[in-house]
Amino acid sequence: MDQCISYALENNLQLKDFNYTEQAGRENYRQSIRNLLPNVNGESSYTVNFGRSTDPFTNDVVTTDFFQNPFSLQSSIDLFQGFQKMNSIKASKFLYKATQQETLQQKYLLAFRVMQAFNNIQFFEGLVAISKEQLGVSQSNYDLVAKQIELGLMAGADLYEAESLLLADKLNVTQSENQLAGAKLLLIQEMNLEETSDIEIFSSITEKSESENELNLSSDSVYSKAREFLPVLKAQEFRAKAAKKQVAVARGRLYPSLLAFAGIGTGYFETTRDTLGNTLPFREQFRDNTSQFIGVRLNVPISNGWSARSRVKQAKIDRLRAENNLEIQEQVVFQEIQQLVQDHNSLLVELEQSAQNVKAQSLAFTIAQKRYEKGLINAIELFTAKNLFANAQNTDLQVRLRSEVNKSTLDFYKGLPIFNIN
Repeated sequence: MDQCISYALENNLQLKDFNYTEQAGRENYRQSIRNLLPNVNGESSYTVNFGRSTDPFTNDVVTTDFFQNPFSLQSSIDLFQGFQKMNSIKASKFLYKATQQETLQQKYLLAFRVMQAFNNIQFFEGLVAISKEQLGVSQSNYDLVAKQIELGLMAGADLYEAESLLLADKLNVTQSENQLAGAKLLLIQEMNLEETSDIEIFSSITEKSESENELNLSSDSVYSKAREFLPVLKAQEFRAKAAKKQVAVARGRLYPSLLAFAGIGTGYFETTRDTLGNTLPFREQFRDNTSQFIGVRLNVPISNGWSARSRVKQAKIDRLRAENNLEIQEQVVFQEIQQLVQDHNSLLVELEQSAQNVKAQSLAFTIAQKRYEKGLINAIELFTAKNLFANAQNTDLQVRLRSEVNKSTLDFYKGLPIFNIN
């Protein structure tokens, strides 16, 4: 099962999509940090002026055609924005952590689906084995009846009864094999195993000792451990924290902002000429036309259609929604654990009773088989005893597998490493 889970984790396409979402969240977080850096931009243009225009060298209005080629380099940095960028960094960090936890949660969900598919295969393999065992009994009885008829000890009608029971068991084997094939297909699909239609597994059903069965397991104790690490809860926690920081970002828009900026510029202009009327060379103009500037800009929000305060209210609603979603998720997890604990306590009783039922039905069938061989009961009575024994075996197998899944799930919620996810 561990090999199946490992393969599924590497090849499942839905999980890859969550990995891409996580990578996008990481890049958003990194960019929010880079937003603290100054903005630096260079600019250049080449313009040809026709008709009436302003001479960039003398500022006179001219009607001659000329071209200009200015260059500029500008930089700006936010000095204060109501701590919007700092809070945005914290919010994006929480969102990135949430995507990490959501990816981990998807890994666990995939592992559980593979485990369930794996256990289904084990169940149907057991069902096939039981069906073949019953078929073997029916075949032996059919051969016995045929021999008895040859010796004149039984009537020909008895052979028809034995044959009908044999055919019914053959049908059961076929149906069980078809169910097994369907269970294998489901595991292949969960693993995204290509170019194959069959798979063989190694059974992992083990007999549980009494020491492994915890009596009076507490839902609260299991939940308290799950609360510490469960990815689905951690993810929602981070989203609630991110929503709280988004409220601070929205409030930051209500404060004045201060921006520092600086720049340098120069250019080459066809109208820049010497006393003889010749356009000055590029190198000389590039040096002489250089200009610098530096300054600060203060922006005070007074009224923008109440949009800033509306964004604050919307951010508060989003925070309340995220906190409510966290409470909903906590409730869902606690209810799941409650159900698992209840099933755990019920299965402890069912395990013991199903094992006793198998022993009792096995003994009853053995006695019925001997009585049938001696002619004390008919084929219908034997068929009934055989079916009761087979049903007891099926029920016992199903209870043991349910117990296996239940124990593994509870161990997961208790923080035990049942999956090698990493």
